[in-house]
Amino acid sequence: MTIRGLIAAVLTGAIALATTYTSAKAAGDQITILYDAFGTDATMTKDWGFSAFVEVAGKRILFDTGDNADIFAANVKAKGIDLTKLDFVVLSHRHSDHMAGLSYVLSINPTVKIYAPKEGFGIYGSSLPSSFYRKDDSLPPEMRYFGGKPPEVMKFGAAWANAHFELIDQTTEIAPGITLISLISDAPGTKELKELSLAINTANGTVLVVGCSHPGIERIVEAATAINPKIHLIAGGFHLVAAPDDVITKAVAALKDRFKVENIAPGHCTGEPTFAALKKAFGDRYIYAGLGTSISIGPGSDVRRGDMPAPEELIIYRRLAASED
Repeated sequence: MTIRGLIAAVLTGAIALATTYTSAKAAGDQITILYDAFGTDATMTKDWGFSAFVEVAGKRILFDTGDNADIFAANVKAKGIDLTKLDFVVLSHRHSDHMAGLSYVLSINPTVKIYAPKEGFGIYGSSLPSSFYRKDDSLPPEMRYFGGKPPEVMKFGAAWANAHFELIDQTTEIAPGITLISLISDAPGTKELKELSLAINTANGTVLVVGCSHPGIERIVEAATAINPKIHLIAGGFHLVAAPDDVITKAVAALKDRFKVENIAPGHCTGEPTFAALKKAFGDRYIYAGLGTSISIGPGSDVRRGDMPAPEELIIYRRLAASED
């Protein structure tokens, strides 16, 4: 094959790959904050907790559901959001200020798929092999669990018995370009708490939505860079609400200098001193994310899956193909 033919083949393959893995751009891609304790929207009620409605690439995703079902319901109605048209719900972790509104969601949309962290014995339902407990064959049947004949797998109920949960225990791409990052906290007070973060791989870079960042905002962002090293936007709670200044300074520096995050939209448990530090560090790339705010994900936010040549590389290929014999 000639050089020209080889370049043409690469170009054809690149265009085909781009067509295969890039969805049609969805108009009005944005994140709307439905639950938080600060904001200026007089039609909505402020309360401690978090919920965000994510619209991207034709998907309608509810991320967390706040701390109070009545307040959550009122805030959803104030923004005119139709919960019957959700593609799925993500519950980041088991704390009540992120999931109490689920009862209202299920009253409107009882069959919606709900992604939640998989735990050995948890509020979202679980199962364990019956081999997890020690047995004593010397006991009479009436003193033994299940009369000494337990099921091979023991299933435990969820707080929402009829909800359609899909439990996640490892980082998983749940739709093209849409990934749930699964991490476990090792911090005092929340050790072994499992948490999911939502990573959307767009043409502008990764858009990351975080609930409380109990595993550490730096660990979550580092995991997101494995999907796409370019972090376009982070929105949600960074769990620095009670952190001392030195911890805040370290986290802000990591986001700005190490990970080179382009835009930041902190909320919920990020903390007031951290709001101030991030605003100073990011300047006009700091995006206000109070209750009721809609944050544009940005133009050209097509969801991307897999690797493909960047636009400038395609231009080079075309030039080479035109010039080579």
